[in-house]
Amino acid sequence: MVSDTELKQRILEFLKSDEEFRLAVAGLIGLDTIISELKKLREDFLTFVNIQEKRWEENNRRWEEAYKRFESLENELKKLREDFNKLYESVMRRMDSFERRLQALGARWGIESEEAFRNAMKGVVEELLGVAKVEKWVYFDEKGEVLGYPSRIEVDITIKDDIHILIEIKSSASDADISKLWRMGKLYEKVTGVKPKLIMVTSFIDENGIETAKILGVEVYTKT
Repeated sequence: MVSDTELKQRILEFLKSDEEFRLAVAGLIGLDTIISELKKLREDFLTFVNIQEKRWEENNRRWEEAYKRFESLENELKKLREDFNKLYESVMRRMDSFERRLQALGARWGIESEEAFRNAMKGVVEELLGVAKVEKWVYFDEKGEVLGYPSRIEVDITIKDDIHILIEIKSSASDADISKLWRMGKLYEKVTGVKPKLIMVTSFIDENGIETAKILGVEVYTKT
């Protein structure tokens, strides 16, 4: 007769060596269901892993495509920025050129309009002063007494009843123009020995110019 200990030992040996016996025992105690579920779970897990791998591969592919698109977009933006910089530089060059032309035109127009005003007013001055003609007095100021440096000085002049009259005709005058005429009068007196009368004819003069004219004894003829 086999003892319980020997029986247990034999059962353990059968479980180790006999798969059919092992499965039969597992079925009796319900392990076959557990094993089946574990196998199913393993299969499901492997399926899940495969699906995730495919998803990762798909995501990687999409990321690579997105990166390529981003890189392409970055290159396009870089090219666009370069084109914009070239266009900006071109526009700035044209603006500079236009500004220089405008300044030159403005300077030319200013000189021409000033000269036109002078020519138009000469006749008025001649009639106003009752003189035959207003001429030019031209002198080279070697010591720079008028402008502060050696320069050629021009000023309108007329003589009436032995009175020498220096006339400055400007479309717009300021205290600086009054002071310049006064210095030209001083130079004229030094050169000729005759103290001239000083007259400023202008369509506009500011308050500082009027005040300076009063102080320096310059007569101002203006519409204001």
